[in-house]
Amino acid sequence: MRSRTAIWFECKIGYEKVMEDGLQKKVTESYVVDALSFTEAESRIMEEMSSYISGEFTIKDIKIAPYKEIFFSDEEMADRWYKAKLQFITIDEKTEKEKRSNVNYLVQAGTLKGAVGNIESVMGTTMIDYVIASVNETTLMDVFEYGKNANAEDAKPEFEQQ
Repeated sequence: MRSRTAIWFECKIGYEKVMEDGLQKKVTESYVVDALSFTEAESRIMEEMSSYISGEFTIKDIKIAPYKEIFFSDEEMADRWYKAKLQFITIDEKTEKEKRSNVNYLVQAGTLKGAVGNIESVMGTTMIDYVIASVNETTLMDVFEYGKNANAEDAKPEFEQQ
């Protein structure tokens, strides 16, 4: 299990997909990319999807994702993405009342139970008091991290390349 904090963008891609029965069907699929701006997100999703989709595709939507951190699983069967809402519990020293702050995460797992287990394995290493408020399966197909699919030379910033 590992976690990664970044600016994430959810991108919706529309294209004609060949179904199992051989017929073509127009589909819209959601993906997540790590980028610094909408322009970079658009460029990255076009680059990533061009190797998976033969033919034309259109970018239907790009929006900033409602989470800043993603928990990646090393398990082979972890092929689904779950949106988890955690509540961090703090005590206000002046009023001595409990305060809860909501934070959203994206969690990779094979099952709902696996997603909860992955959350607990990451959060169990922290000293923060928390409650899992909700865990819901998303329609996300995949997450593309910056530099993960590029070779080592391409992952360097331009000013470092020689």
